[in-house]
Amino acid sequence: MTAAGAATEPHVADLCIETTGLSKRFGQQLAVDGVDLAVPRGSVFGFLGPNGSGKTTTIRLMLGLAAASSGSVRLLGQEMPGQLREVLPRVGALVEGPAFYPFLSGAANLYRFDAADPRAPAATRKSRVHSALERVGLTHAADKKVRAYSLGMKQRLGIANALLAPRELLVLDEPTNGLDPQGTREVRSLVRSLAADGATVFVSSHLLAEVEQICTHAAIMSAGRLVAQGTLAQLRQDGQARIRVLTPDAGAAAKVLARLGLSAAVSGPAGSNGAGDVLYAPLPAGPPPAGADGAVAPEAVVAALVAAGVRVRGFATEQVSLEERFVALTGEGFDVVQ
Repeated sequence: MTAAGAATEPHVADLCIETTGLSKRFGQQLAVDGVDLAVPRGSVFGFLGPNGSGKTTTIRLMLGLAAASSGSVRLLGQEMPGQLREVLPRVGALVEGPAFYPFLSGAANLYRFDAADPRAPAATRKSRVHSALERVGLTHAADKKVRAYSLGMKQRLGIANALLAPRELLVLDEPTNGLDPQGTREVRSLVRSLAADGATVFVSSHLLAEVEQICTHAAIMSAGRLVAQGTLAQLRQDGQARIRVLTPDAGAAAKVLARLGLSAAVSGPAGSNGAGDVLYAPLPAGPPPAGADGAVAPEAVVAALVAAGVRVRGFATEQVSLEERFVALTGEGFDVVQ
């Protein structure tokens, strides 16, 4: 399942989130355009896209925070927003940053939010607040006023608020925003533990490293449209395979590759130890191009390089990285903020 409308989507009973033709128009602008999203139950699902791609708007539509112009949403098997009252108590969300009373402590804020939940029993409120603060590593700051919290601490407090009750689905919009490396590791561990407990975690992020470390599945948005989705392995495999050659004879190697019908690009020196330059050349999926001299099987490439006197100090075949797939699909770099 690597593209919108692919035939390998999970059965509907296995989906935690399902959108069909979901669209949102603001005047003449189509912010979300026919999104068919399929999020498997129990997955850690990364929702990726550059600035203005429609990620946050899609999340707001999913949670009933905005009305769709067309299309449908199912959360936890229920139609939204028709079953909103039944579904939302089973969903925890941190969207567009946490908002708290700055003059109250972190614990006092959580007490107020918990008291606003008619399903939350007052008798166990203290233990729930303590457990939520402990899980996000804020017990030491429980009595500190939120106005004295760093951005990262506020972010963790927002996640604690989402964890005051057991949740089947956690929706986290940029959960590591503003966190230092230690805080990022804590949130990463928290997301893994939530998934291990059986929750589905939907993470909107622009941080490739975080997505690759914690997510099992991902979807990529571009200009309001869903351009790819699937497991991380599927997303990488859909990219074109390539060869990587390390050689001090970059010019000669490029000529040999050209005779084989491969267009090589030099990425630069491999280091200061004189190992040479690194060349990358995409491997075509079909037969060799017309006029190419021989096959493009990896072993044939190595044999041709050696026969031409090229000193090969390293050779590998590899799939493109997830970041390269993102750039190819969206035309933009990855390190952007929604």
